[in-house]
Amino acid sequence: MRSAILPVPGASIYHEIRGSGPVLLALPGGGGDANGFDEMAELLAPHFTVVAIDARGYSRSTLDRVAPVRQSVEVQSDDAYRLLRHLTDEPAYVVGSSNGAIVGLDLLARHPDRVVRLIAHEPPCFAVLPDAADQRTFVEEVYTLARTEGMASASVRFLTGIGGAMKSAPAPAELTAHTAAMWERLSANGPIMMEYELREFTSYIPDYTALTAARDRLVLGVGRETGERLPARPAARIAARVNLEITEFPGMHNGMRTEAKEFASQVLDIFGR
Repeated sequence: MRSAILPVPGASIYHEIRGSGPVLLALPGGGGDANGFDEMAELLAPHFTVVAIDARGYSRSTLDRVAPVRQSVEVQSDDAYRLLRHLTDEPAYVVGSSNGAIVGLDLLARHPDRVVRLIAHEPPCFAVLPDAADQRTFVEEVYTLARTEGMASASVRFLTGIGGAMKSAPAPAELTAHTAAMWERLSANGPIMMEYELREFTSYIPDYTALTAARDRLVLGVGRETGERLPARPAARIAARVNLEITEFPGMHNGMRTEAKEFASQVLDIFGR
């Protein structure tokens, strides 16, 4: 693995590169970082040049200003586009998890020529749902709790609201020093995500016309164990709008980490080994 920094307008994007072959860009969920893909990236590296990133303002991707700023789907999508332009002249494969799936959808809609195929796993576009107003209220409650009572209360409300659709983090005693450092970064990222990203990303409505035109390059995924819980519902709604079937993947909302081996195997089947 080698790491690098790409300057982009307003930020510097940290990314890690493994393997060789066609570029496969891995986009983390909100508040996540590149190391959440470590196990899956190692499994994919014999087949692809796997590039995993920290989104701007998180972990090792710094902003040009000191204070956090409100995160935007379009800005993070532009960061991904600039990184792909920097890395390769060819279209790339893209895998996005949660908020990273939303970034992937925007990237595909605005720059379809840069994407061979996108796996968008459980994009939390709550605004596309019939009960969008209720979900907006839920997100506002989480946001308010994060500001007034702290991350512990906000996280409990969030996990309850999504129906417990995430498997537990490993116990501290099980962590290597490398993984423990990642969880420490994620702990610092959490409040930033709750205040500056959660409301913006869950309010995102995809460009259905553009995605319909590019649907042969789009895979909308849900966790097999997520079932009908909230994180799976937007993917099903978007799939219906663009006339696609939903694809099930192992695990729940965080299946890319908790079922990395099985998830990577399915990615290889979809993208071709």
